[in-house]
Amino acid sequence: MIEQLNKAFESRVRLGIMAVLAVNEWVDHARLKELLNVTDGNLASHLAALEELKYVQVRKRFVGKRPNTSYRSSVTGAKAFRTHLEAIERLIPAPAGKPKP
Repeated sequence: MIEQLNKAFESRVRLGIMAVLAVNEWVDHARLKELLNVTDGNLASHLAALEELKYVQVRKRFVGKRPNTSYRSSVTGAKAFRTHLEAIERLIPAPAGKPKP
């Protein structure tokens, strides 16, 4: 049953990144850092790993005169994350008398 769990999401930071990106169109680096309470370097390394897997897309631009890096979940990343969550749900037993959806 656990073979459908995705090793890319074993890290709480990567799991958090994908959870945030699952419900937002684009999220900038500063907001992700704030929401997940991690350092710039820690966040950057986890985002790089997810980008290498093609699970996130990166957008670099300027807002005014300041550089801004934003991220969103790719179609591949969203599907992988959904599959991971579904695998977790299958591991959790349903309350007595209630079938799993």
